[in-house]
Amino acid sequence: MAKHTYDMGLIGNCAYLALIHKDTSIEWLCWPRFDSSFVFGPLLDQKKGGEYSIKPDAEHFTSHQYYMENTNILCTEITCQEGSYRVTDFAPRFRQHQRYYKPLMLVRKVEPLSGSPRIKATCRPVGNYGEFPLSRRRSSNHIAFLGLDEEVRLTTNASLSYILEDQYFVLNETLYFVLTYGAPLEANLESTAEAFLSQTRRYWRNWVKNTSISNFFQDQVIRSALALKIHQYEDTGAIIASPTTSLPEHPGSGRNWDYRFCWMRDTYYILNAFNNIGHFEEMERYFHFIANITAKDTQRYQPLYSISGQSKLTELELELEGYLGNNRPVRIGNDAYTHIQNDVYGQILVALLPLYIDRRFNDEERIESRKLISKTLKKIQQTMNEPDAGLWEFRDFAQYHCYTYLFHWAGSAAARNIARHMGDRELEQQANQLMQEASSKIEECFDPQRGVYTQAIGKHHLDASTLQLIMMHYLDPSSDRAKTHLAEMEKELKTPEGLFYRYKHADDFGVPQSTFLICAFWYIEALACVGRIDEAVREFESILKYTNHLGLLSEDVDSRDGSQWGNFPQAYSHVGLLNAVYRISKQLDRPSFL
Repeated sequence: MAKHTYDMGLIGNCAYLALIHKDTSIEWLCWPRFDSSFVFGPLLDQKKGGEYSIKPDAEHFTSHQYYMENTNILCTEITCQEGSYRVTDFAPRFRQHQRYYKPLMLVRKVEPLSGSPRIKATCRPVGNYGEFPLSRRRSSNHIAFLGLDEEVRLTTNASLSYILEDQYFVLNETLYFVLTYGAPLEANLESTAEAFLSQTRRYWRNWVKNTSISNFFQDQVIRSALALKIHQYEDTGAIIASPTTSLPEHPGSGRNWDYRFCWMRDTYYILNAFNNIGHFEEMERYFHFIANITAKDTQRYQPLYSISGQSKLTELELELEGYLGNNRPVRIGNDAYTHIQNDVYGQILVALLPLYIDRRFNDEERIESRKLISKTLKKIQQTMNEPDAGLWEFRDFAQYHCYTYLFHWAGSAAARNIARHMGDRELEQQANQLMQEASSKIEECFDPQRGVYTQAIGKHHLDASTLQLIMMHYLDPSSDRAKTHLAEMEKELKTPEGLFYRYKHADDFGVPQSTFLICAFWYIEALACVGRIDEAVREFESILKYTNHLGLLSEDVDSRDGSQWGNFPQAYSHVGLLNAVYRISKQLDRPSFL
């Protein structure tokens, strides 16, 4: 069986995201929000998903897809017997009137490169996850698609007749296609599209120039940073795990989940990644989202929330054929919002720590923070002896997870440092006490015969998440215990290719067949921590072969053939890459001329 990769590129502007196949098809576009129904979704159903493509009149053609350097602007060059042409796709984003201009607008510039290629421009948006096509209304220079809450409009200088009648035509001039949701493009098409392209290109290149990175694998770091940036829904500051839903962890697995939400457990790692590359604005917006979530007077913090902080994410199954026509169910919503995942409290406390130690934040941004710190610490205290679903969201059983206790410990340590900063002795003592309790629970996970920390108290299984014991300095990285723990983890969970399984025991869906990419990056970080730098570099180089043609990473990788699976692209995988590079480059800190 051939290696499976996601042959698509990602564009976005922090208001929406779209996936574009190498054949120019818009495979996935949700409007008006990240978590709305798709307007184009052939990724999950070729019949019901609609279509927006600019394809050649040829059965056989080649494609070359690439990003304009240091941008989120995607170029797809199609070559067939009659000639070649380029489609440039982008979501406008730039500063305008002291604000970011980020409309629900997808701009496609189509230009002939050689010969006289014949093309067909197809645009058939759909509503409510493919339940109904939209009606069309022709105007002088645009086609309006009606049936959604707001109008979808295609404004173009191409022949409307050819588009409406699905006809091929010769591409002998540069054409522009501007698709909008809500507010349409009213200005001059050609000049406005070119101006938006120029300003968007300038915006992304300036953003990259303001990124603090070493010389270590710069291309991969820049692409990961650019991908992560557009996973943030700027309106609220939320950062989603992935723009897609129901791409299987491996074919036919049934492990098909909706990842278009904001997971609290990712907070610490994501903020760490943005901080490591010197991007403060994204951190600040994410803090505001977390503050709004935690301000709610609820009994528990959920593992995940919608991008606007909604708590109810009812899981539904749709009547769609699924990825590649046979991967069902197709799910929207995520029942994990009902799960008990107690590591979330420590995650939030660790995430809040920079508010106090980073002088870029001002005092106004710490309003009522003592109340929040105290409330979150109390939740750690209340859940210290409670089993949970763990970070892997086991659906059918609860355990006393080592990872949960690690974040009880780390969160309490962060709260202690914050309390010291505020001069609050009572809060500091409370945090110290909880640190000790959490530490004793972690030690209950230790298997002295193997010299390794197990997944949960009283369990024999190993879990990649316990690599964090080294990375978060619960274990002294220079200690024998840290080195032995890492060696045992390698022995059981690492593949010869350097990939890492989350765990190898059966869960509610059987034994996992694919590896989880973030775990491989955790392993690389752990190697760097214990001083095995050459191995960390070698393993990192090995992992890079699991990107697609554009350097984008999936959630899972099949260790047998290197296939990409799971939702795509996965923000968490790119976070893992950024943090692994930072960890290695700190250890390799030396002048570039040496």
